[in-house]
Amino acid sequence: MAKPSKTHKNLLIHETSPYLLQHAHNPVNWYPWGEEAKAKARRENKPIFLSVGYSACHWCHVMEKESFEDEATAEILNAHFVSVKVDREERPDVDAVYMSAVQAMTRHGGWPMSVFLTPELKPFYGGTYFPPNDRGGMPSFKKVLLGVASAWKNRKQEVLASAEEFTGALKALTEGQLGIGEEPKGDLLREAFENLRVHFDDVHGGFGRAPKFFHTMDLRVCLRAHKVFKVERALNMVTDTLDKISVAGIYDHLGGGFHRYSTDAAWFAPHFEKMLYDNALLAVLFTEAFQVTKEIRYARMVHEILEYVSREMKGPSGEFYSTQDADSEGIEGKFYTWKKNEILAVLGTEDGERFCELYHVIEGGNWENTNILYPGDVGALLEKWDWDITTLERKRSSWREQLLEQRERRPKPLRDEKVLVSWNSLMITAFAKAYQVFGDETYLESARSCAAFIREKLWDEEKLSLLHCYKDGQSRFQAYLDDHAYLMEALVSLYESDFSMEWVRWAERLGERVLEDFWDPTTASFYFTGKQHEALVAKTRDYQDGATPAASAVLTTAFLRLGRLLSRADFEEKALGSLKLFEPLMREHPMAAGQWLIALDLSTHSPSEAVVTEGEDRETHLGTLRESFVPGLLVVDSHSPLEIAQSKPAVNGRSTIYICKGKTCEPPITDGTVLKTRCQTL
Repeated sequence: MAKPSKTHKNLLIHETSPYLLQHAHNPVNWYPWGEEAKAKARRENKPIFLSVGYSACHWCHVMEKESFEDEATAEILNAHFVSVKVDREERPDVDAVYMSAVQAMTRHGGWPMSVFLTPELKPFYGGTYFPPNDRGGMPSFKKVLLGVASAWKNRKQEVLASAEEFTGALKALTEGQLGIGEEPKGDLLREAFENLRVHFDDVHGGFGRAPKFFHTMDLRVCLRAHKVFKVERALNMVTDTLDKISVAGIYDHLGGGFHRYSTDAAWFAPHFEKMLYDNALLAVLFTEAFQVTKEIRYARMVHEILEYVSREMKGPSGEFYSTQDADSEGIEGKFYTWKKNEILAVLGTEDGERFCELYHVIEGGNWENTNILYPGDVGALLEKWDWDITTLERKRSSWREQLLEQRERRPKPLRDEKVLVSWNSLMITAFAKAYQVFGDETYLESARSCAAFIREKLWDEEKLSLLHCYKDGQSRFQAYLDDHAYLMEALVSLYESDFSMEWVRWAERLGERVLEDFWDPTTASFYFTGKQHEALVAKTRDYQDGATPAASAVLTTAFLRLGRLLSRADFEEKALGSLKLFEPLMREHPMAAGQWLIALDLSTHSPSEAVVTEGEDRETHLGTLRESFVPGLLVVDSHSPLEIAQSKPAVNGRSTIYICKGKTCEPPITDGTVLKTRCQTL
């Protein structure tokens, strides 16, 4: 990341977002999003230049260095525009609206996002990254600025008419009726899997070509297709992908944790930023893969991911930070890559040469004159070195410890210490599920302490109001649909971990708030923003998976689980209605509907409760239930005041399991072997 000059100062200096503060000393006269910028644009009759990005974004830093730190470019912006900077992680509503506009204009999107607006915030031209000079068919940023300024001055009415027309089309796109779906059928999951199989990369794992993202929700769909339909190929698609990414350059083999995405199909060269949400979602996927396969390598990956998050991304009160930058010292990946002589200097010649052979480190570098670490064929090296696996693992642990200690002395990438409810909730779910499967009490404590932080800093019990973001002692911005939905789902997972009713009651209050604030009866759907939010030129609905799961789909999952826990028919009705509404999306575009398919599986394939009583073998029975991969199963404590837990006594003083579907319960189970067999058929 470029080091800004301190000779300039703009209004971003008063913000808390690290991304906005990075631009506080640009020569551009930046404004934060708000009424002041809008009023200035009206008063001075200027268009607004809106730039949206985030702190870990490599190309955002590039455009800052090339254009926003350039005096000549800043002079054009300051003379002809009111320039507004937005952190997309603080204001996902602003980002979503104008990203929809840019995608409609250009057929692609990304960050940094660059959009030109009227003083009434209506978009009329946009793009993403613009270079400082004409390049590869892209006009220079200065040329774009001068062209827009000329059009505003000489053809203003034409520009305004275009903005009006475009905004109308945008509203129709984002706020219109979604059509009428059919009742989803059970074979929809099978059809979706067949579609996913077509797009699967049989060579490298994962889906599609470069740039390559994880598609975590789609892989979780494959696990469910394998369970329901016994399709071995579905499981192989998951294990092939997890095995490939675990040994590729996209994984940090010293510090743990995954980078955001790969620039190539083989997962070798990542963009090096690390995102909290990726690591949360991947921890859940690896946990589920372990439940299905019982392969210890997947358990090890869960532990390494959560160890990384706890060490690098955890705040002093249990909260989790958002991102780590791709760049350090102005160079992408410098913190994570190594030259061969650096390895030898730390490990010595003999161990260093062995490490280099294991991790593909070469003299001239395997990537841009340096080396990305990724392990090779361990079996061949064991034979060559005449080592057993125990010796290698002992050595590898020592090498990792020494190199990590040396790496910690390097200038670190920027860490964005914003605390976002949505991403923290994904992390709560990851820690809770890991506790359930692996039994590590520190995982449960991490999940609880994060939830407690959100409750203390971002939740108003009296007003039943949730805020979105915490930074530097300030809680800001009304929470969005994803904040509510992800937190509801996390709280249900926490209840299944410690059986504390406080989590269920909090989730219920959140659900009631969502129905009150976000539900749109006209379209029978949920908007991303609620009644308390600023009215933008259009409203959006988050119903397709992106890097994170669709908020509406997670809400559906949460309502299904909460509805069953609390016997709340209204919650279940909303969930089933949403599944029907988005049935066409699941059928026609399953790769955008992974979380919907997970919700569909929850509603149609073995939705059941396991009520667990006190007594002998309780912990063993709980372990059996939790280690089994039964996505539709809710584990409930018989001592809870929930209606579904009533009148279910222990049999002969032994812990007893009641498997129930709706109002019907199977004969009680006290024998551990019988329980294991039943879990396999649920």
